[in-house]
Amino acid sequence: MLSRVADSLYWMSRYLERAEHATRLLDVNLNLMLDESAASADRRWLRVLQALGNPKGVAWEGDPYALTRALTFDTTNKASIISCIISARENSRHVREQISTEQWHQLNSLYLHVTRPEMQSDQQEQRLIAGTEQPTEFLQRVMEAVHQFQGVTDSTMSHGEGWQFIQVGRYIERAAATAMLLEAYHEDLWGYPDRVLEGNEYLDWMGLLRSATAFEAYCKVYTADLTPDRILEFLLLDEKFPHSLRFSIDSLQCALEEIQGDSGKSRAEALRRLAGRLQASLNYSSVDEVLNQDVVAYLRGIKVQCRAIHETIYELYVDYSIQAALAG
Repeated sequence: MLSRVADSLYWMSRYLERAEHATRLLDVNLNLMLDESAASADRRWLRVLQALGNPKGVAWEGDPYALTRALTFDTTNKASIISCIISARENSRHVREQISTEQWHQLNSLYLHVTRPEMQSDQQEQRLIAGTEQPTEFLQRVMEAVHQFQGVTDSTMSHGEGWQFIQVGRYIERAAATAMLLEAYHEDLWGYPDRVLEGNEYLDWMGLLRSATAFEAYCKVYTADLTPDRILEFLLLDEKFPHSLRFSIDSLQCALEEIQGDSGKSRAEALRRLAGRLQASLNYSSVDEVLNQDVVAYLRGIKVQCRAIHETIYELYVDYSIQAALAG
């Protein structure tokens, strides 16, 4: 596969996953506003920014609707939802011949919806954020469109090398996002285990699970008994839940093995070791072992390893020299 094709499919998938994650965080926290005090609001929205990587130029100034507007509509912010959708669509346009017609129609429809003139006008944005039109309705439409694109991708695209690069993009982005989400909640859930709980902290725990689409799946495993240790175990180590770190890294490793098998590159051994080491650390760890160490350092270590995997993918399949390709 041409490096430009692999690059575009990979980033198309990453940007859509990023947009869906940001949309879900905003939707969950807007819905929790009815049950929060001023102090808990500050903590909750600062945590949202941390979970999104503290985007440059975006700050919490006490107005959740203004923050939602910046994280949703501001095209000068490369991490905003609309910016991610625009970038995903641009990458898909570069590989129009590699994806199915249904994929293109779904992604192009989402792009046209979020960039239509009335959506870009200040008056429309103010109506959407100020309350005459609910922001959660817009966020829900975006989430549903991304989910539909993922379903269309799996059902209409041949599961060859191009589809595998889409999986790599989706799951490496999801793994990094889940690690950042858990780190953002660390202080409130696992930082001070002996403190007296406040009533709204159970809502925060529920919010964490909902931010990872995990509340119902968690309840099927542990019932509705929410405890910090079980939440960490589920989102970190569950092997069957699609948004857990372990599931994401397992899926990433499977896609990489398929790509490496197709490409036959002997230089892929370094990538195999990186991904395999991270996969083993999750597959053979227990939640007690994680909690007995510095949880933040552990989560940051996962993000560092995801970054190393990303850089090695680029070195192998995108930004490689002709001499290295011939040697492989």
